[in-house]
Amino acid sequence: MDVIKTGFYGGIEAGGTKFVCAVGRGPGEIHSLIRFPTTTPEIAIPKIIEFFKSETQHTPLSSIGIASFGPLDPREESLTYGFVTTTPKPGWAHTDFAGPFFKTFGVPVGFDTDVNGAVLGEFCWGAGAGLDSILYLTVGTGIGGGAISGGKIVHGLLHPEMGHIRIPHDYIRDPFPGNCPYHQDCFEGLACGLAISARWGTLAQDLPDDHPAWDLEAHYLALALVNYTLILSPQRIVLGGGVMDHPGLFDSVRSKFRVFLNDYIQRREITENTDQYIVPPALGNQAGVLGAIALAQRAFQCKKEYT
Repeated sequence: MDVIKTGFYGGIEAGGTKFVCAVGRGPGEIHSLIRFPTTTPEIAIPKIIEFFKSETQHTPLSSIGIASFGPLDPREESLTYGFVTTTPKPGWAHTDFAGPFFKTFGVPVGFDTDVNGAVLGEFCWGAGAGLDSILYLTVGTGIGGGAISGGKIVHGLLHPEMGHIRIPHDYIRDPFPGNCPYHQDCFEGLACGLAISARWGTLAQDLPDDHPAWDLEAHYLALALVNYTLILSPQRIVLGGGVMDHPGLFDSVRSKFRVFLNDYIQRREITENTDQYIVPPALGNQAGVLGAIALAQRAFQCKKEYT
């Protein structure tokens, strides 16, 4: 995506535990950045507005992008566009998130999920650069995913909820019932960081490398990736989130992924070059906030195209 260098873009990555906000144009062009814990809208939104005001006194913002936890409404034609909807996040349900920024700055505001922001960042500048389609999955406290197909973020009735697909639950090997409050043993309920901790009685990062938790985790991750690959056919899969930092987990997931596909898809990317097909984020922990800046750029470009 070409960057229009008429000014700075504001990016807001609204995560479950922290906010990351930046003013800039892309990788290597971050003018300023702040991080603070996720609180309530009454605290967070004015804090971000003041940050943007203080950092753009001489160069006004061209647009703002918000990549937020959800569920949310990303449909521009909707009366509740820019709202966080039925989130369990305290204080945020049915909150107009984008509106205050449009009213304050009078610039286009791009709005989407945090994982859709991350997949857009990787598509523009990271592991998906030069490709036509890419899947981004974050495996941390929860599990979420975003996809780009034909250069466009995949939406639909609302937005994908990739953490809540159903995968085979090995009850004999794994009697843990799952911990999703809605579906119990969906993908997130079996494989997110909180599920690992609940199953084994300790934090995931405290489990030794040879603990059976990691083989089971790779098993569930690989099953999910097979489903996504068969449905979306992405040219690359990017796995982020704290759980994926565990040594050896990527290799184990790739190996099981090939076994489960059983040569059904005859593409060298999968049969021979899986280490280049299932990869970590190239943008590291900046994928989310850079994705928010990319959302801002797209919002600005759309305004230019229709004015």
